[in-house]
Order: sequence, then structure tokens, then C-alpha cells
Amino acid sequence: MANRQSYWYFGGLASAGAACCTHPLDLIKVQLQTSQEKKISILRLTGNIVKNQGITALYNGISASLLRQLTYSTTRFGIYEAGKQSFGNDLGFLGKVALAGSAGAAGGFVGTPADLVNVRMQNDVKLPMEQRRNYKHAIDGLWRIYSQEGFTKLFSGGSTATSRAVFMTIGQLSFYDQVKALLLSSGYFKDNMFLHFTASSIAGGIATCMTQPLDVIKTRAMNAKPGEYSGVLDIVRHTAKLGPLGFFKGYVPAFVRLGPHTVLTFVFLEQLRMNFGFFPEAK
Repeated sequence: MANRQSYWYFGGLASAGAACCTHPLDLIKVQLQTSQEKKISILRLTGNIVKNQGITALYNGISASLLRQLTYSTTRFGIYEAGKQSFGNDLGFLGKVALAGSAGAAGGFVGTPADLVNVRMQNDVKLPMEQRRNYKHAIDGLWRIYSQEGFTKLFSGGSTATSRAVFMTIGQLSFYDQVKALLLSSGYFKDNMFLHFTASSIAGGIATCMTQPLDVIKTRAMNAKPGEYSGVLDIVRHTAKLGPLGFFKGYVPAFVRLGPHTVLTFVFLEQLRMNFGFFPEAK
């Protein structure tokens, strides 16, 4: 039998595939997080978008979402998989947590520019016509931010995005591996799609709980107009005016989006690994 493995780029491809399926949920999550209304339902917001902009508006920013996954997720999965293969069985759970955190920090930083464009493009549909940025696609958005607002603006919200990516990667990658190993050791599971679905569902729930407050702050920072906030603490104070639950705005769509996204990412990843990730046996 050939030794199956995950190549460094499998995670980025799997995440991009998952993003194509879950993008509308991500768009609704972003719009909820940038709203100052205390109570606005998911159905009402979705209905408003479809009514005013059409069904295709739910895919606003898809090019930026794909670019984000191909930068952010390729980096974090690539570092994590390379680290696991280097350390082998000597890497325990705490080692995987540390490795995932480091991989997430790198991925969060690399993916910040695409994430910035993604947030802005998704939020555009709820702005008045005269305030919309109207980026044609992700590359156009990157160029216009660079030329109009400066290079450093491309990394606006980068510290929060990086912190969030650390917790996200720990919640997803290290916990997925740990849960998968525990389920396999129970004797009730085999290494098949049902195992991948179960382990990734649990990992998605853990990741959502760990990252939601940071996700709200990151989204507000990236969508802010120049000078709207003086810094991260100012965003925290502004969000706190809505009460403690203000930091969990968009939690339901975040979970509804992140759960399926995590499941689809790992199902796609495992299929890539099982069908294309192998070294031929040495003769």
C-alpha cells in the first residue's frame, strides 16, 4: 500500500472549494457584524439583500473569498502539514496546538489583504449607492486600496485577523486531528467520510466559540472608514455599547457558515489525500 499524506497545497484547494458553497452565509455574517442594530434577524437581512440586489448579491465578493482561502488557508495548512510530517509521532496534542497556532499566525498575516477586500465587497450591498466602493473583483480591490489608501491599509485589522487565525487554526486543525484520533481509537469508527464529517463538525463548533469575539472586532476594523476608530480598543468600546452579546453578533450565521465550511474543507481535504496524496512504494 502507498503511504497517503496531505500535500502542502491540499488545504488551500479544499478551503477554496468549501468557500464556493458557504459564501452566502459568510456574507450575511459580515453584514450582521457591521450593523449597529441590536436586533435584526437572519431571514430579514437575507430577504432585504435578495429583494434589493437580487439573488446574485449573495455571492458579492466571491473572488476575494477565494483569494483569501488560497493565501490564508494554503499557508496555515501547508505549515501545519509540513510540521506534522517533520515531527511524526513525536508531536503530541500540545505540540499540534502550538504548531497550529504558529501556522494560523502566518496564515492570518498573509491572508489579511484578501480578507480586507472580502469584507468590503460583502458589505457593499447594504451601503447607499454613493458610498459603495464597487470593486470589480479581488485584484481590483487590492490595487485600489493600495493606490488610494496606501500600502499599510492593506493590513488594516491585521493584528486582530492574525489573532483570530491563531485560535481558528487551533480549533480546526489540531482539534480535528485529536477528535479524529479519539474516535478511531474508540473502535466504533473507521477512516471514512462519516468519521471525517463527525470530527470536522466538532472541530467547527470549537473553532466558532474560540474566534467569534475576535471575528466581530476584525470585521469592524476592516470595514471602517478612515479615522472612524482610533484603534482596536476603540472598536472594543464601540462594540461594548451593544452589551456583552455585541461581541457575538452574527454568531448563529458564523456557526452555520463555519460548521459546513469546516466539514466541507476536511471532507474535500481527506478526499484529496486519499485519492491524490501518496508516495509510490519504493521498489
